[in-house]
Amino acid sequence: MDREQEKTVELDDAVSYALDEARMVLPGIQALFGFQLVAVFDERFNEIFGAWGQWLHLAALVLVALACALAMTPAAFHRQNDHGKVSRELLDISSMFIGAAMIPLLAAISIDVGLVTYVVSESDAASVALGGACAIVFAGLWIVFPRFGRSRRRR
Repeated sequence: MDREQEKTVELDDAVSYALDEARMVLPGIQALFGFQLVAVFDERFNEIFGAWGQWLHLAALVLVALACALAMTPAAFHRQNDHGKVSRELLDISSMFIGAAMIPLLAAISIDVGLVTYVVSESDAASVALGGACAIVFAGLWIVFPRFGRSRRRR
């Protein structure tokens, strides 16, 4: 994008966009969290997964809970500190926490893909390969690609 095509956004709009981003990500995180909770209570959970699989599932559950907490932090901060106003600090905090939430979410989804692959294929190798591939793709899209775009814009 050329500099002429870029538009400066007012602070209140920028904060609104950041909080909207959190609102878009949060339902997916919460749905994943719910499915992970339900899976543990399925009768087959103990049959399908040994101790390693169960611990990995617990790790993924904790990572999703962490992602949820990180994504919700900007709203909690705003409610308690900046209620009724916007600030550059709120924008920076929102961006930081929403970005940080992507890291445990990336790990949790990758673990879950690996676990589901194991259930389908009964192959440790396929499970690790597909879970690892998922992590690489998500890291590329959520971490590397945005940084590449930012560095291109600075030129």
